[in-house]
Amino acid sequence: MRLFVALDLPWEVKEELNDLSCNIPGARWVPTDNFHLTLRFIGEASRLQAEEIDLALATLRGRSFAFSLSGLGWFEKAGRVSSLWVGVERNADLGRLQAKVETALGRIGLPPDRRRYTPHVALARMDMSVTPQLTGFVQAHNLYRSTPIRADNVTLFSSFLGKDQPTYTPEAEYALG
Repeated sequence: MRLFVALDLPWEVKEELNDLSCNIPGARWVPTDNFHLTLRFIGEASRLQAEEIDLALATLRGRSFAFSLSGLGWFEKAGRVSSLWVGVERNADLGRLQAKVETALGRIGLPPDRRRYTPHVALARMDMSVTPQLTGFVQAHNLYRSTPIRADNVTLFSSFLGKDQPTYTPEAEYALG
């Protein structure tokens, strides 16, 4: 199983994000159902590891909180754009929750993620150079801001890599107090 831990988004926000999609050559837009805010990508896990992950996440303690999506940007690898995303306004509660997830997974032996956590929601996957059309799109939508979103629970998702797009399935939810 391929697993990741995330905050699911309300349907209204997912529809809002879907409305941002447009015709950018080379962009593979994320399906509306798949929008989420990743807290930790885990990757391949055996059934036994998945059970350990579930038990570790069940120990999470924290309060629910609100966060807002804000601004657009992209990630680059070797000078090529790999992902177009909407960011998250700075939020101490989100940072604390992500650290708790990381700590819980570390306790069961998962190595820490080496990348600095950059909260975002992926809008499109791509493999292309920066183009004037992409730059213009990001500049035109950079003032985007969602209404506050309640984070009331954390979700463990499985990911099945299909032919066109992955399918994400919520495997377990963990309530925040």
